[in-house]
Amino acid sequence: MPLAALPSLQQIEHAARTVYREFQATPQYRWGLSSQRLGTDCWIKHENHTPVGAFKIRGGLTYFEALQKSGPMPAEVVSATRGNHGQSIGWAARAHGVACTIVVPHGNSHEKNAAMRALGVTLIEHGEDFQESREFAQQLAAQRGAHMVPSFHADLLSGVATYWWEFMRAVPQLDVVYVPIGQGSGACAAIAAKLALGRKLRIVGVVSAHSTTYADSLAAGRVVAAPVTTQLADGMACRMADEAALAILRPHLERIVQVTDEEVAQAMRDLYADTHNVAEGAGAASFAAAMQERVSLRGQVVGTTLCGGNVDSAVLAGVLANA
Repeated sequence: MPLAALPSLQQIEHAARTVYREFQATPQYRWGLSSQRLGTDCWIKHENHTPVGAFKIRGGLTYFEALQKSGPMPAEVVSATRGNHGQSIGWAARAHGVACTIVVPHGNSHEKNAAMRALGVTLIEHGEDFQESREFAQQLAAQRGAHMVPSFHADLLSGVATYWWEFMRAVPQLDVVYVPIGQGSGACAAIAAKLALGRKLRIVGVVSAHSTTYADSLAAGRVVAAPVTTQLADGMACRMADEAALAILRPHLERIVQVTDEEVAQAMRDLYADTHNVAEGAGAASFAAAMQERVSLRGQVVGTTLCGGNVDSAVLAGVLANA
């Protein structure tokens, strides 16, 4: 997807109207304790407050709107996920009366799986990681003649960009934002909103230190597969970067920060103590990265994103107990 395909301000505003038919803008707050902990003004965007507990729902809504405009709706859609993308597609498919099959890897989050099934999704467990699930989903869609919903696409991006558009409009004084990278839609959407609004803030990408395909690929200038060993940040557990996402990220990311599972766990504890909001691993990664760089951030207005709160109860209990 070339840079020219990033949504314009008009397209983001149209996408917002689509999103707001389902729910209103999520809040962003300058939390006192988080700012104190970081040593500077810290704003947190609460995408954990959407109807599926994560930002992904925005992209599903705009993707299906575009699908509807392109011709007759498919009888079935198929996709792969670690959970939040699947909930997004499940929500939108249900709203349009379309059958939805989602493939997840073995050992996926029990509660994310349950949430997808509650939306009417037919869930299939296949593969040891997201990449194997995605390849199987592509094969399944081809066999069934179903529509394969990708994890990265311009029509997903326009919806996701609405949350960064909200954030940047609400807090125009932001100097820097930290954006977790899974398949890349969140970071590319932040770039789209920045360009559409003409802002000068810096965008820092965040990856798991145990899932480094985007860091490695950006450094190499090409897609470099990397093993996934994170036990906590499943939303960033990607083995192979998307070339279209890389093309957008390369010229616009300030840098990449890698966060360990230990740093993510500490950020989950910090966010719970400071805001009493629950963050999943990827949802805490933004704050974890800012904390890693807190010395250099003094005097700046920092934006972080609690981009998802869908963590299994047992996992959260374990993280909080290990303070």
